[in-house]
Amino acid sequence: MENFPIINLEKLNGSERAATMDMIKDACENWGFFELVNHGIPHEVMDTVEKMTKGHYKKCMEQRFKELVASKGLEAVQAEVTDLDWESTFFLRHLPLSNISQVPDLDDEYREVMRDFAKRLEKLAEELLDLLCENLGLENGYLKKVFYGLKGPNFGTKVSNYPPCPKPDLIKGLRAHTDAGGIILLFQDDKVSGLQLLKDGQWIDVPPMRHSIVVNLGDQLEVITNGKYKSVMHRVIAQTDGTRMSLASFYNPGNDAVIYPAPALVEKEAEESKAIYPKFVFDDYMKLYAGLKFQPKEPRFEAMIKAMETDVKRDPVATA
Repeated sequence: MENFPIINLEKLNGSERAATMDMIKDACENWGFFELVNHGIPHEVMDTVEKMTKGHYKKCMEQRFKELVASKGLEAVQAEVTDLDWESTFFLRHLPLSNISQVPDLDDEYREVMRDFAKRLEKLAEELLDLLCENLGLENGYLKKVFYGLKGPNFGTKVSNYPPCPKPDLIKGLRAHTDAGGIILLFQDDKVSGLQLLKDGQWIDVPPMRHSIVVNLGDQLEVITNGKYKSVMHRVIAQTDGTRMSLASFYNPGNDAVIYPAPALVEKEAEESKAIYPKFVFDDYMKLYAGLKFQPKEPRFEAMIKAMETDVKRDPVATA
């Protein structure tokens, strides 16, 4: 198995730009994942985020998780658990409106640190979308414009901790799935591993690296690129030792954004026969995804195509 793609973003500014863009292109087409170093977010910012996130878990969430495990009898399970994950989480919404001031139990300093971190990640996500446009031959800003809809993109962070698990062979930290949205930026623990992606039928470890940002592509980018880029199944394996920290920030289309294959990427033959991917409103896809997250993505796409065809039959003028 070839090495997991690691991209040094600083090299975009010099003589190695073309080679670096090729590495990003290959990672998007053949992996659906890559890892960024020298991405522009200061190490001291990341160190503070990590320290405060781990401190918040110890102070506010660890005991609650232990009580949850005890109440469900999870430490004594004898068969594989398929309906829940071994993780302790909370969610921060940044765009279109932030909820950071409303999330309970967060210290004021932690709120400010996460606001600052989110702004830096938002900027990085938009820079990456422009790099993808360049590689795809799309006009500059195309992906940001599609994601924007009328009210702007959705952007939020899932803050997760994966405590030590006595039976990681029976309980996943997070069950296998593809991400529904756009582009995902992950700041993960560099000491406790566990994230894996499915490539060529094998589960591959995503290497923990200090101060890196792991990037993966969601279902929406697969649709917009007409399958040129793919969202990839991934999971988290729980560990018997150590608590793994994970901050996954999802830069997604706005609820009202209309998602469909970019015309510039659709072959003429496909246009004349049948589109490979559907056209839909992002919020409709998310409603479907909510109940099917841990199932293959293809039936979700098929369901959206059927819904689109039904709408055309019902009101051909409105959907034209």
